[in-house]
Amino acid sequence: MTDFSDRPDGPLFHTSDAVPVRHGFFTRRGGVSSGLYDSLNCGLGSDDVRANVLENRDRVRRVLKAEHLVTAHQTHSSTALFIDAPQNGLQADALVTKTPGLAVGALAADCGPVLFYDHDNHIIAAAHSGWRGAFDGILAATIDTMLAHGGTTDSIVAVIGPCISQAAYEVGPEFYARFDADKPEDCDLFVASERDGHWMFDLPGFIHRQLIRYGVQIASAHRCTYAHEADYFSFRRTTHRGEADYGRQISAICL
Repeated sequence: MTDFSDRPDGPLFHTSDAVPVRHGFFTRRGGVSSGLYDSLNCGLGSDDVRANVLENRDRVRRVLKAEHLVTAHQTHSSTALFIDAPQNGLQADALVTKTPGLAVGALAADCGPVLFYDHDNHIIAAAHSGWRGAFDGILAATIDTMLAHGGTTDSIVAVIGPCISQAAYEVGPEFYARFDADKPEDCDLFVASERDGHWMFDLPGFIHRQLIRYGVQIASAHRCTYAHEADYFSFRRTTHRGEADYGRQISAICL
């Protein structure tokens, strides 16, 4: 893996020449947006100037040397879709493809982006996994979709991108109660907050645990979107500051 995070002309990008795939966990750097969206905002759902977002997304496409870049309208669901050509109007939280030149991406601003690659069967996927998606099974749905199109579990590698860390993710009693009722085996991912009745939740740990249960190979970026403001957009940081809107960074992969 080659780390281009110090390049002055572009965002963080990791690549490997050993396999026929290019992927990147892009930061907020290297784009044309300004203000709250400075600068590589790739979220079409934001209130940023649409032309700027489209240019930012095209920069990502060019870095990946892709013919097309596709993302879906994400709703914190457990829906994973297989696509073999560019499509508009998709509603899903994961996209899977086997088509060379077609990059699939996940947008995030604290939630966990997860990129998948089946290196034996050349199938790729990008998933958006917040706590709700992981709780409801988006990662399992992504892997199941890969398997349904010729994948094999022992040849799938999943990489967890930058997301909010436990140190920055305080949740209330109702959040903990959901896990206590339905996933008590994961309650050890909570530690007590300084506020009574509140907890700090380990989202990347929860994502990692879901992937372990499926038996795929796992790696992680270990970067907190809340803590590293210069590099990442953060919904929670925006909320704490009372800002009007926020940008979204993209993670994408392409055969």
